[in-house]
Amino acid sequence: MANLQLTHAPILNSSAQLLILPVNNAGILLDPILTRSKNLYPDNYQRYYRACRDGSLMVGSCLVHKRSREQAGLGVSSNGNQPSYIANLVISDHPYHPTRARWLTTALVDLQQQLIPLIRYQGIRRVALLARPLITSHAQNGSAQNNTINNAELAKSIALDWSSDILPLVINHLQDLPKLRIDIHLPKHINI
Repeated sequence: MANLQLTHAPILNSSAQLLILPVNNAGILLDPILTRSKNLYPDNYQRYYRACRDGSLMVGSCLVHKRSREQAGLGVSSNGNQPSYIANLVISDHPYHPTRARWLTTALVDLQQQLIPLIRYQGIRRVALLARPLITSHAQNGSAQNNTINNAELAKSIALDWSSDILPLVINHLQDLPKLRIDIHLPKHINI
């Protein structure tokens, strides 16, 4: 069984072998950590962006990318602490649209199926999940459109709640993975 731990530590300083980054299939990254990861892992971003542009990346899927290792230059010294794999968890169709339960569920099932061979054959034992895009995508949507949408429509568009919806889905789909430690990196305003 997987060991899931909640943390406030910065995800980009993590020693995880695999990073799980919640993204959209529009190819637009607005979260500051996702934007930083775009510069840190340009090979992952290029593959993700191409998949978004050619329409092969669907909402509710997961694109796992094996990073190419740098052989020369300044990046070699810090290459040991960087992840070997990055999983782009497609949870929305646009950065301003909230995550829906069925999208998150199918993306987590796809991630789980792709993680099993990595655990078994590649020795992946440490995983880090960035939770902020899951939590704040609906908060941005609600505050930006609060003046133009009436309360009934706003209630329909509100996405999932972290503690009652998102966390149970993550636990349900990832806890059965064997020999794995999953650190869920939360924003500071969420209590652990």
